[in-house]
Amino acid sequence: MIRVMITDDHLIVREGLRLILETADDIEVVGEAVDGAECLELVAKLNPQVILMDLQMPRMDGITAIEHLRKDFPEIAIVILTTYNEDDLMIRGLQSGARGYLLKDSSRENLLDAIHAAVKGETLLKPEILARVLAPQTQPKPAATTQTESTLTERELEVLQSAARGERNKEIAYKLGITERTVKAHLQSIYQKYGVDSRAAAVAVAAQKGLLGI
Repeated sequence: MIRVMITDDHLIVREGLRLILETADDIEVVGEAVDGAECLELVAKLNPQVILMDLQMPRMDGITAIEHLRKDFPEIAIVILTTYNEDDLMIRGLQSGARGYLLKDSSRENLLDAIHAAVKGETLLKPEILARVLAPQTQPKPAATTQTESTLTERELEVLQSAARGERNKEIAYKLGITERTVKAHLQSIYQKYGVDSRAAAVAVAAQKGLLGI
């Protein structure tokens, strides 16, 4: 079962998401929080694998909560809950370490897909969103120093280029003729070499190096 926590200050949004998620056989809603502060208070107790995170909330906003979670609970996948008028905040949230985003009026299928992708460590971004994450003003986590950084292997670069196009691990594995486990191993190696902890950050570093042709 995938353990999911919902963080949103609107009761109707939380109830709606819970009702949808409870129809999935492999997802369990372990708790809810009304803002980022309550989320941080409950997360250790609830032990979620995925957190659906609103951005504009009282006491502590979603971006601040994401920054704390990435530091203290890096294993938890965070999916941003957003509306179109929160576009700039959503980009900041992705740059802070969220693994994806979800519009609040998304379909059941998109909601479940986003959760399944996040728990697998996949970051699925639409091309226009990826372009903004990779914009020149983006400041990803600093890469490793020249002394310790290693050059990506040809296969690692192929995997990263595929990830930059929004392909899932399964799709990358099929295209390259390798297993999903091998894809994950290559991604972990890339993260270590670049000093990052997410696909979006790794793609941002590679783009700055001119390795993706984006």
